[in-house]
Amino acid sequence: MFKREDKNKVRKAKHDRIRNTLAGTSERPRLNVYRSTSHIYAQVIDDNAGKTLCSASSLDKTLASKLEGKNKKEQAFVVGEAVGKKAVKAGIKEVVFDRGGYIYTGRVESLAEGARKAGLEF
Repeated sequence: MFKREDKNKVRKAKHDRIRNTLAGTSERPRLNVYRSTSHIYAQVIDDNAGKTLCSASSLDKTLASKLEGKNKKEQAFVVGEAVGKKAVKAGIKEVVFDRGGYIYTGRVESLAEGARKAGLEF
């Protein structure tokens, strides 16, 4: 029998390799993305201080009315806009994009576009 490849294990290994070279600072924090099967989460993280500066997800109660009736890709765009607006409000203009080991397509790309539309540069 052939063993089935664990896709999440492969993604985590990719993410670890990426994180060896990528880090967020107080001047340019890291925009981290986590994508589950049904939701998407984004955090702006200062790795030097070890703190999350702002975050947004498709589970936020404040975004519930905007997300209603949208598909996952459209929800990711709204979450990207929300985290981008929160970051700009906190005085963050530039971030380092950490795609979390996911391929830059679909929901991850849509979240990035939403964050860029809100004013973040990466």
